[in-house]
Amino acid sequence: MAISTVSSRPDPLRAAAPVPGPELALTVPSLRFDGQPLFQDLHLTLPAGRWTCLLGPSGVGKTTLLRLIAGLEPGGQLRVDGRAGPAAVAFMAQQDLLLPWLSVRDNVLLGHRLRGMPRGERSALAEQAEELLARVGLAGYAQARPATLSGGMRQRVALARTLMEQRPIVLMDEPFSALDAVTRHRLQDLAAELLAGRTVLLVTHHPLEALRLGHRVWVLAGRPVRLEGPIRPDGQIPRDPAAPALLRLQARLMDELLASAEATEPA
Repeated sequence: MAISTVSSRPDPLRAAAPVPGPELALTVPSLRFDGQPLFQDLHLTLPAGRWTCLLGPSGVGKTTLLRLIAGLEPGGQLRVDGRAGPAAVAFMAQQDLLLPWLSVRDNVLLGHRLRGMPRGERSALAEQAEELLARVGLAGYAQARPATLSGGMRQRVALARTLMEQRPIVLMDEPFSALDAVTRHRLQDLAAELLAGRTVLLVTHHPLEALRLGHRVWVLAGRPVRLEGPIRPDGQIPRDPAAPALLRLQARLMDELLASAEATEPA
């Protein structure tokens, strides 16, 4: 299914200027997992309106950092533009978390439903939801149920739901992992377009993906975890994956990931 990134109609997702993303600063004084230190005096800053990417071996703590920022895990101290407290966050987990009894379109509008938006107002957003589904390659699937979709299609619904929230802060945990290479590339472009100006934290296992999208790229390593970097690729996102400078950075990043794996694996 081709992914449409050009529409002859006005894009309802561009109808209003996005809320600019704030700067976030997360401090984790101490956090243990299975009796072992996971984080100790860890500090991570997400620059305002920029993409920050996290890489590292499985189990190093990338998802835990996302959950700490989202307020789903205790133990972190979050400051948003210098003020402590919760933030307006859209969170895309590794699992698609689609509700099987709802249609694809209703799953895209799930956040609005959970916040108590009346059905009539949600219906008014139906065109916007369907436009977004078309842009992730799911035109014609608005009334389908999740059980009829492939894993990659379900992940695209979850991505559409995250983008539909239009939050100033967006946290995404491997959002493109179930996609083929071409679809992955196109949806990276779409996310970069629709999340321009937001503060984004992306967890990924793909070095080139991080370098295409990240303004800052960090590698997590060790026990307790330390942040290695950041790498700051030049140029606007999404970057050309064939650019020689990006390919050189990919080789450097791969070396750092190998070192991270050695530092994190048990002795």
